[in-house]
Amino acid sequence: MDRGTEREAPPGRGAGDDVVSEHTAAGRIPLAVILIDRDGLVSHWSRGARRLFGTTKEEAIGQTAVDLLPVSGALPDEEETSPYGAFASYDGLGPDLESSLDGQLSYPAAGRARLTVPERSEMGVTPAEGWGRDRVDVLWWAYPLVGPGQERLLVLAADADGLRQDLPEADGAFERIAPAFAHHTDFSGADELARRLPEILPSMSVDESARIVAQVLELGYPVLEFSQNERVPVTPDWGVARRAERKARRERAAAAVAEGLPVPEEVVDEREDLEYVAVRERLEFLNEVSGCIGTSLDLATTIVEVSRAVVPRFTDVAGTYLREQVVAGEGFPDGVPDTTTMWHRVALEHTDEPGRWDDVVPVGEAMPFPAHTPFFQCMTSGEPVLVPRISEQMGHMIASQFEKRDIRPLITGRSMLVVPLKARNVVLGFMILLRHPERVEFNDMDRVTGAELAARAGLVLDNARMYTYQESVAETLQDSMLPHIPARMAGCDIATRYLPGTLLGRVGGDWFDSVKLPGARTALVVGDVMGHGLNSAAMMGQLRTAVQTMAAMDLPPAQLLRNLDDLAQRLGDTYLATCLYVVYDPIAGELHIGNAGHIPPVIVRARDGRSELLDLPTGAPIGVGGVPFEAVRVRVEPGDRLVMCTDGLVEVRGEDIGVGLATLSESAAHPAASMDDACDTIIRSLNTRGGRKDDVALLMARLNGIEPDDVAEWRLALDPAEVGRARAVVREQLHEWGLAKLADTAALLADELVTNAVRHSHGRRIELRLVRGDTLLCEVDDDDPTLPTLLSAGPDDEFGRGLHVLGTLAREWGASRTTAGKTVWFELTLPRR
Repeated sequence: MDRGTEREAPPGRGAGDDVVSEHTAAGRIPLAVILIDRDGLVSHWSRGARRLFGTTKEEAIGQTAVDLLPVSGALPDEEETSPYGAFASYDGLGPDLESSLDGQLSYPAAGRARLTVPERSEMGVTPAEGWGRDRVDVLWWAYPLVGPGQERLLVLAADADGLRQDLPEADGAFERIAPAFAHHTDFSGADELARRLPEILPSMSVDESARIVAQVLELGYPVLEFSQNERVPVTPDWGVARRAERKARRERAAAAVAEGLPVPEEVVDEREDLEYVAVRERLEFLNEVSGCIGTSLDLATTIVEVSRAVVPRFTDVAGTYLREQVVAGEGFPDGVPDTTTMWHRVALEHTDEPGRWDDVVPVGEAMPFPAHTPFFQCMTSGEPVLVPRISEQMGHMIASQFEKRDIRPLITGRSMLVVPLKARNVVLGFMILLRHPERVEFNDMDRVTGAELAARAGLVLDNARMYTYQESVAETLQDSMLPHIPARMAGCDIATRYLPGTLLGRVGGDWFDSVKLPGARTALVVGDVMGHGLNSAAMMGQLRTAVQTMAAMDLPPAQLLRNLDDLAQRLGDTYLATCLYVVYDPIAGELHIGNAGHIPPVIVRARDGRSELLDLPTGAPIGVGGVPFEAVRVRVEPGDRLVMCTDGLVEVRGEDIGVGLATLSESAAHPAASMDDACDTIIRSLNTRGGRKDDVALLMARLNGIEPDDVAEWRLALDPAEVGRARAVVREQLHEWGLAKLADTAALLADELVTNAVRHSHGRRIELRLVRGDTLLCEVDDDDPTLPTLLSAGPDDEFGRGLHVLGTLAREWGASRTTAGKTVWFELTLPRR
């Protein structure tokens, strides 16, 4: 018996086989399809197998596969026969079938064997053309199967002599039949095959068949998916699904035979479409992944979802790397990555024992990758990179990137697939996928599947990145427009809170502010531009700047609101705003309040702890135009608290605003250990009602007042001799307050201010004031509206040095216009006691 074998290419199952029609490209040659389970027993024996090997399905099912199929085992000059056929040996050109049957090979294999087959008529098989031969030349292909089912191997076989008779025009016809497309095959008959494929699959056009043939020839793998939208090659070792259905059909067939009933037609043929099943399983996997990722716009959550979606079903280890700009929530990365690009390891999922990877490749590490690595190739080309097995040399090369850590035991011998995470043709990151050495290695089909996974993950990550970036921009914009108010001003303590609105109103027009005024007074402001978004925020920024400028001019509240309304009219009539402007005089113990359509403030009285909404003239919103504004004065006592907020805190859609104002008054009166605690109490009381979409600004001030004993005032004449008097009274007062350490400095600086006032004032009086609080405040008032200017004084100049001295020695100094002229002031830090 001849035992020569030849290595053949794996069959292209999209072109026609037992699953579809049990025929080759021409539809005349029977193709045997056999499934072998994990115990080495035959679980499926097609009609083509019955005709080729002369064994009926009933006789083959449950038999050991090596007893039925052409495997090696005999010496070259000997023959081994069985009741069902003879066995062929392997000629050394490729792996033999027995290696596949024993599970020694984890990849597809093929070959040719010659066997002796008993007469078919002896076995109850209907003779066919050419079947009188007792020696058959057989081509075979073996595909390992992975998955949870019992089937381990798919074997296909065909009669080589029959193929020659069907395609006699070429001696190399074996490579040109549909089930035998090989790597790097020069397929001269591709046009003929493309023309004949529609004979097997009537729904396929000639153009489609030509495209499929070209794809099979280029990749060397069968095409298992025909779709109007995409064509992706998938190898059979992706796994065979729905094994439970097949088992159930076999059980139904056995039950029918036991009861003497006809075997169901579905079991007789059992033409399970392995192509469809494999493709369906792949699509189900991709759909499952798509459903698992992108459940949140949070970037960190999305990263974890992407990594967990592929482990362990598709890979055993998944490491995700992102560019620095993506992790930082910055804008879209520019340009192609290079060797200096920093990549942050943001996630690592694996099926190894816990902690095995943590110390070697910790999450959070940032590193560049050199040009000679597969990772650099992936990030620069934007295409997947497949490494079937990581050799020791490559493992050493990769490990060289990890200083003082030996990663080689973790990666050597594993199959690796590196897939890019792209969006809009820009690489945002990449995933490193590794499979255990004992698992089937990645192949070209897995590369396509991995690329599809990465494409979906890239879009989801980019959505999360854009959201994170836009949120960061919105928060930065809002923070830049909100002032950082000091916790203590002259005679009062201040606490603030700002809550952004919902996602649609992340940037809003609410603001608060405080401005230092002459006479130890403080201006407190809360405003709200109607609407949301960048336009409202921009309008808010303009109005806030205008209020600061006019407050520094010491305009009365009603006049300030009038001027602000005029400004809003000049800026445009698109937006309206409400504003509450309060001037607190801690020496007089008085609030001077102007309101432009804003909700009233709440006063919490220190003497009895009761709270009340102040009854104020409402006024029209800023931007209405032509409406007068009124201001009222309210007496306050030391320890009273003033609460100002925007309507977003008290207003809920579908509820009377009076309910929110009542809750505000009640919660403001609640005792609290600190100002911050008091603000938090108000927020908790009003922010739990639900339905809030607007942003919220809250300002609370504890009005401590300034005792009369902490204030000293003098009226000075416009006489140069009064400068000496000013120095004397300052020294005397500071000694009386126990601040003798500040006496000389304060006297010198007061001398400079009074000297300038005497030189430039046009009136009859100059006022000098000292206020002791958290700092020592000295103010000089005169009737000249011209503000002092810091000059550059030369060595011989007589004037221009006073303000330089003031700026050097004072903690802070400034000047502002008043209705009667101007006020120039400075502050000194009180010595520690």
